[in-house]
Amino acid sequence: MSLPPFNGPEIDRQAPSDSDSHSHSEAPPQYDGLAPPTPRRIPNLGHALLFVSFAGLLLLVLQVILLVLGKTPATAHAGVVTVPHPRLQLAVEAAAYLVTLLASWLFFPLLWKRSFLDGVRWHWATARRQAAKLIALGLLLGGAMQLVTYFITPPKTLPIDEFFLTSSSAWVTTFFGILVAPVFEEICFRGFLLPAFAIAYDWLSLPRTPEARLRWHTTATLTPISLIFSAVLTSILFAAMHAEQIAHIWAALLALFTISLLLTYVRVKTQSVAASAMVHAAYNGLVFLTVLIFTGGYRHLDRMTH
Repeated sequence: MSLPPFNGPEIDRQAPSDSDSHSHSEAPPQYDGLAPPTPRRIPNLGHALLFVSFAGLLLLVLQVILLVLGKTPATAHAGVVTVPHPRLQLAVEAAAYLVTLLASWLFFPLLWKRSFLDGVRWHWATARRQAAKLIALGLLLGGAMQLVTYFITPPKTLPIDEFFLTSSSAWVTTFFGILVAPVFEEICFRGFLLPAFAIAYDWLSLPRTPEARLRWHTTATLTPISLIFSAVLTSILFAAMHAEQIAHIWAALLALFTISLLLTYVRVKTQSVAASAMVHAAYNGLVFLTVLIFTGGYRHLDRMTH
């Protein structure tokens, strides 16, 4: 399975619109002054921290509101986290994700001087043109993950099983996992954190020479080593974010780490966060489809514990 060719390390320049995202040519810049303008390196680490902090704070506030209302979002019994109100918990997470994206859509263009989708390199046209291959890749990864979990001996119950106690909760979880979570997580990890960590790495490793500083101020190319460093770091964080759901099973965490690396590869290869989100959604979709078939359309959820 092939993906569009990737022309070297990621270029952090003015992102093309959907109408011209297929073009890789760029006219040489014209400068009126003695020194060229500094390229826009976005999203940088400050932008990423702002995005993540806003989402985390909003989620915390909503969780506190639930506590005040007597709707405890999660409790722990013998070290196992349980979710007494799974649909409410998913509603809170979805609200936090959507409000964060809306606020980012309005705020970050003021800093970046370009649209939010261009800033995070969403590039939907690229994903749409490669949709068949991307969906097939996501289904392949989902199948591989199912094969891996077959050889894992998990505890009798997992925290994520709390979201499949009733048919209605299972359907809400399915739609959330396919439509909402992949979009937010890919914008967060591959749209913000991936370039942010790579930019920070390149800055910290920049030789303190006039030639290096000139290159920094006249280009915005991310080095391959910075992208590798960022891919590993963001994948560790990606796996850690899902650790509680799978009871910190190391084999499953390693599988999630690998999945994240592959999603990062798709993002870098295609220069499109929408492409990695499409793979992510297809991957989740196959996981849910497996459970859907196994439980007879979520009518026999007791089979999950046998």
